[in-house]
Amino acid sequence: MRLWESIAGRLGCRRPAARQGAAAGLVLITTAAVATAAAATAAAAQEGPTPGGWTAPSIATSLPANGDPTGARAWLAARGLTFNLIYTNDLLSNIKGGLRTGTVDQGKLELQVSYDFEPLTGWKGLTFYTDAYQIHDTGRFRRDYVGGVNTIAAIEAMPTTRLAELWLQQSFLGETASLRVGQLAADVEFFYSSLSFMFLQSDWPTITALNQPSGGPAYPLATPGIRLKVDPHEDLSVLVAVFNGDPAGPPPPADEQIRNRYGVNFRVQDPPLIIGEAQLRRNHGRDDAGLAAGLKLGVWSHMGEFDDWRLAADGTLLADPNGSGIALRHRGNWGVYAVVEQQLYRPKGGTWDSGVSLFGRVSASPSDRNPVDFYVDGGIVFAGLVPGRPDDKFGASAIYTRFSDALRAYDRDAIALGGGTGVVRDFEANLELNYTAQIVPGWLVQPVLTRVWHAAGDPRRNALVTGLRSMWQF
Repeated sequence: MRLWESIAGRLGCRRPAARQGAAAGLVLITTAAVATAAAATAAAAQEGPTPGGWTAPSIATSLPANGDPTGARAWLAARGLTFNLIYTNDLLSNIKGGLRTGTVDQGKLELQVSYDFEPLTGWKGLTFYTDAYQIHDTGRFRRDYVGGVNTIAAIEAMPTTRLAELWLQQSFLGETASLRVGQLAADVEFFYSSLSFMFLQSDWPTITALNQPSGGPAYPLATPGIRLKVDPHEDLSVLVAVFNGDPAGPPPPADEQIRNRYGVNFRVQDPPLIIGEAQLRRNHGRDDAGLAAGLKLGVWSHMGEFDDWRLAADGTLLADPNGSGIALRHRGNWGVYAVVEQQLYRPKGGTWDSGVSLFGRVSASPSDRNPVDFYVDGGIVFAGLVPGRPDDKFGASAIYTRFSDALRAYDRDAIALGGGTGVVRDFEANLELNYTAQIVPGWLVQPVLTRVWHAAGDPRRNALVTGLRSMWQF
């Protein structure tokens, strides 16, 4: 019996009886050609780099000699050194509302380099990894055009060339455990759903980006840390990490991406951020035929001090012009979260993320010391269901970010005391509609339409965004 089923049995959970009926209904409207194509795609799927040194899907497979006419890339791969180049470009237009209308072109070129020590040194399980970004744009779209807090397109960042992650990892216990040390990004492994990656707004959640110093250890900022991962069962992983708690350091300047412009601050003196996560999986194996599911439960705790969003240290209100204006300080901060994934329909021979799937993330943090106290996002993904186009996907995703009770109380205080703007910030919500078309393996084109309500919590500010993402992987 799988671990998932054992736990569900102990909790008294029942398997939904309606699954087979729902799947049968979907099969009636899905052509046999789609199922056959999905099976072929699953069989061709690659895990990790090929002997040629490229990772599928890659445009290398559409080039003469797999883009390696001299054989240099394959020669390096045979000695443990592999690399990927990924370029992402977004052409986005705010066509209505927000701060102002207009169009932005933004791009990110990423270089990923990995080295396996075993082929040349015989040191088994030791890996080196680093990646770096070259970021460019003609404007900061979310900040300067929409004026919101939720992600519109996850590659948005200050134009620069920036070091991202830089680490060594040693696996042990028969590769059921690994220890990673170096400059790390939490959003690579924690608090994410793989199903959401097709959406432009898929990102480190707003609640952690706003509640942790300098946005936390997430794109585009990484920070020194250590991470332990253990897989006690094929369907269970447990991760614990300790990060330096401020990847950029305190202001000034106000923008954390300016404070750590090139990703080389390597700060280790800040109070730590600790994150722990348990990951449960079901039917994720290549040979599994049942509906896939996943559940991640996590908690983070920061050991630093955090300002109250309403109260001053002298007992007055922060909005009171006659008060000290110095915020009451709280020791520590924390948040809890969950990530849920459920496949609704799996075509014959399909992978765990094929067919029709739902995903969702939810999180909460204390109201008094955080600008956001509740967050939820989620969506639905249709993968491999377009006849003749087994690698295309389409779907919808939504984000809801609730501004905290303390922040809203501050806004009301400011209005009552005559110094406010007249707006009590309530929430920001996004809806994204996305179609992902594979032109050739490794080249994706994604038309997108996004609606934003209450940008930055302002009930008067909505926006409508459209655009096109192109992505190439070599």
